[in-house]
Amino acid sequence: MTKSDLVNFIFERVGLPRTEIQKIVEAVFDTIKEALLEEEVVKISGFGVFTVRRKGSRVGRNPKTMQIVEIKPRKVVTFRPSEQLKQALQKNIT
Repeated sequence: MTKSDLVNFIFERVGLPRTEIQKIVEAVFDTIKEALLEEEVVKISGFGVFTVRRKGSRVGRNPKTMQIVEIKPRKVVTFRPSEQLKQALQKNIT
């Protein structure tokens, strides 16, 4: 699902003008992005938790050339789904 698909889905369900929905969706994503840039935890009830994790430097290997390279320290975003989301996903297994 793309951001445009999300806007269309909400438009069909809510009926607000598409431009207003697009502004709201952009505002939500911008707010989440700003919080993650500040390394805040973003908890969305019934959905999950986004966190920023720091990964230290480590030695890796290029699988093609087998050359050893240093992987620099970096930040990554992690997502942990809520129990409700996990249960909903398990109900859809057939």
